[in-house]
Amino acid sequence: MLSKRVTLADVARRAGLSVSAASMILNGRPDTRLSQDAHDRVHAAAAELGYRPNVAARGLKTDKTHTIAFVSDLVATTRYASGLITGAIAAAESAGHVMMVLETGGEPKRETEAIGAALDRQVDGLVFATMRARELFLPEIAFDSPAVMLNATNARFPRAVLPDEFNGGRSAVNALFAAGIHDDIALIGYSEREEKELFRSATVAERIAGIRAAMAEGDAEFSSESSIWLWEPDGGYAATKKILRQRKRPAAILAMNDRLAFGAYQAIAETKLRVPDDISVVSFDNDELAAYLRPGLTTVALPHEAMGRRAVEILLGDEPGGLTKVPMPLVERDSIRDPEPVASAKR
Repeated sequence: MLSKRVTLADVARRAGLSVSAASMILNGRPDTRLSQDAHDRVHAAAAELGYRPNVAARGLKTDKTHTIAFVSDLVATTRYASGLITGAIAAAESAGHVMMVLETGGEPKRETEAIGAALDRQVDGLVFATMRARELFLPEIAFDSPAVMLNATNARFPRAVLPDEFNGGRSAVNALFAAGIHDDIALIGYSEREEKELFRSATVAERIAGIRAAMAEGDAEFSSESSIWLWEPDGGYAATKKILRQRKRPAAILAMNDRLAFGAYQAIAETKLRVPDDISVVSFDNDELAAYLRPGLTTVALPHEAMGRRAVEILLGDEPGGLTKVPMPLVERDSIRDPEPVASAKR
């Protein structure tokens, strides 16, 4: 049988104080004018009895439940963007809030049910998150609770947190430039000519814009561009095999994500070439497998944990509307090197 819940009155009785005095101490009131001994007795009594505050009752008095709803499509059940929820939970806990996680699979009916479940529990706010950055269309449900979009945008809720893809794109190109590679760079995963009339997402557009801005600033052009609609290893493998059959192989490959780079690595190895001695590779996302490649893959990281933390901070801080872009750090490993000194040493 479950034991009776310890009440505030039990703590006060054990400490030899009134219920109001014990309440002020446990709630951290700075103006209690109670002695340090009284504070010590109350906290000791609470610890001995295993007292837990009645959050529901407190919520009725303060109109706050100290609960946040995290509503996502597939974030909680896939590893790809799990950092979003990790960061959000950490920020919520540090602010004394509980995170209620609701997964919808991206299905409209389940989204409606999830939002309804959150509102029924009178959450203090909602974070709407997506596994891959995109515009999120939400059910037309009226509610007054504040909301923040995470890795997503929505016209109805202007507060949103996204990765800074433009400067992330610049960082990837500049990593090659810093190694002395300015020419013979192949881009795999996107082709301006083949995808001119197509639109993937606003974040992909930003990534490409940053890449092209850096190339223009360096007065450089790609030696080839390969359009790959699904950014998976087999696409990167096929594109790289085709590139390596050309008369002049590139000095570097810039892959639009790590999974494409995984395929590129395999194709390079099968051609009896080596990364980075013969070809440098740089990509995006910082997939957890990128560190386990040999050599380790240099990549521009999606800052998912930082984004999750920032979304909750914005939600609880009641900051004004607007878009927040979180920097994408360059994770430098061993996949970039100027091939010219290596070639000269061999000769």
